[in-house]
Amino acid sequence: MNPFELHPRLSADTFLLAESGSSVLLLMNNALLPWFILVPKTDRRELHRLDPDLRRRVRDETDRLAAFVEREFQPDKLNIATIGNLVPQLHIHVIARYRTDHCWPAPVWGAPQRSDYETPEVERLRECALASLGEGFAPRPGI
Repeated sequence: MNPFELHPRLSADTFLLAESGSSVLLLMNNALLPWFILVPKTDRRELHRLDPDLRRRVRDETDRLAAFVEREFQPDKLNIATIGNLVPQLHIHVIARYRTDHCWPAPVWGAPQRSDYETPEVERLRECALASLGEGFAPRPGI
């Protein structure tokens, strides 16, 4: 797999919001939960196997993404994970969870409830994320 090519499942299930030199930022197409995914630009499948410099940059981006999700959505809990059982490409989920959400306290994976995003909301989230993540990220238009 080319390090810059998204796994087909990630491409099918998400909106590409932004890109940095180290990763791409995705939004899961399920408006029931604020669910972002950071995909490092690598062919490595595990976070600890990244080159130390790339690992540091990706962890910094993950921290900035988590801080954005906390500020913007004020969740009861943040779920941050690199599961990858169905999608082997390294990707980091940052999900805002609420005690009132549709699958609390269970994991979000495999929950049948979903609601597609409308284009204006995707654009709003892209703008908010870019403003919050700051330097290094550029928009990736095209929904």
